Amino acid sequence: MNFNLTQIPERNKKPRNHGITMVMDKGLSIQEAKNFLSVAHPHIDIVKLGFGTAYVTPDLKQKIEVYQAYDIPVYFGGTLFEAFLVRNQFQDYINICKQYNITYVEVSDGSIDIPHAEKCSYIEKLTKLATVLSEVGSKDAAHIIPPYKWIELMKAELEAGSTYVIAEAREAGNVGIYRGSGEVREGLVQEILTQIPEEKIIWEAPQKAQQLYFLELIGCNVNLGNIAPTEVIPLETMRIGLRGDTFHLYLDKETA
Repeated sequence: MNFNLTQIPERNKKPRNHGITMVMDKGLSIQEAKNFLSVAHPHIDIVKLGFGTAYVTPDLKQKIEVYQAYDIPVYFGGTLFEAFLVRNQFQDYINICKQYNITYVEVSDGSIDIPHAEKCSYIEKLTKLATVLSEVGSKDAAHIIPPYKWIELMKAELEAGSTYVIAEAREAGNVGIYRGSGEVREGLVQEILTQIPEEKIIWEAPQKAQQLYFLELIGCNVNLGNIAPTEVIPLETMRIGLRGDTFHLYLDKETA
């Protein structure tokens, strides 16, 4: 850091497996990615090329290599996995990941229905090739999953080999663990945490209020995902109490 400040909470150091920031790239140019990384790379752990953007992104290999040059893993959004799967092209998906040196993969079923045993079998197969992140929750706001079912699905996917389970919210943060307004479904989150270790969950939290909720609930080393590139440094300051929202969170009471 640029200068010394006391009473700053200790962030886990990179490469870290807890306290990660997963960034969603929805179509940055190669130059934009380079500019973004020049200031934000110390605070980024994983980059997701959102939904199916990898299919239409020019110079995709070169762009992925920009991230990999900073030792930041890149993976394709779960929607792309589902797009291959629904077309009976699972092996093609594996071949594409190998072609682009993708070592993280997302297994999701937010857009199509996959029997859960079948989803877990895909997780098991892919763990032999890559680090698997599996997403739980539907992109359909009308599809409400009860808390016990979230827990059941997350447990099974972790047992199948997922390194992390991702709590679905979409890029807007208005489904899954959130209501349509973006408000956290607090009862759901807290019930999940009674059964699933928090360090194994990546909470999709694109909105500042959502990030703040999880920082206050779990701490500075909570795993957060779907962070916009422009929000990486603001989020890091919020993680360590250098933004108004968390300014008093880590101060000694005498100081505060």
